[in-house]
Amino acid sequence: MPKKANLTTGTGRRKTAVASVFMYDKPGNIIVNEVPIEEYFSDLPYEVQSWKKPFNLLEIKKPRDHFDFSIKVKGSGISAQLDAVIHGISWALANFNEDYAVVLRRAGMLTRDPRMVERKKYWLRKARKAPQYSKR
Repeated sequence: MPKKANLTTGTGRRKTAVASVFMYDKPGNIIVNEVPIEEYFSDLPYEVQSWKKPFNLLEIKKPRDHFDFSIKVKGSGISAQLDAVIHGISWALANFNEDYAVVLRRAGMLTRDPRMVERKKYWLRKARKAPQYSKR
């Protein structure tokens, strides 16, 4: 009977994007919303380097040879979703191994970015844009 793979989870957030990361310690693929991660985040050239950052910090050259990821992400735009996925992958790796957690914590990968969109105030046109002032 084959050995069962251990499941480790992590949740990543950025703005209103939320990524649920399910990591198995077996060779496999990295799938985001039923699509390979290279296809899901293929708009900008820096996106490929961005999602590989947690693996580079841990000196894992080929993540597919060590782990299998299934990621569900929703909300916000593509850039915030990418940041949420990176945050979720970092948390999954930190939950998997305490040594990984120390390295990722030092690099700031486990800290959530607190910046959110400021709400619109009802007497203004946008969050801070006021109507034009007229003296007379």
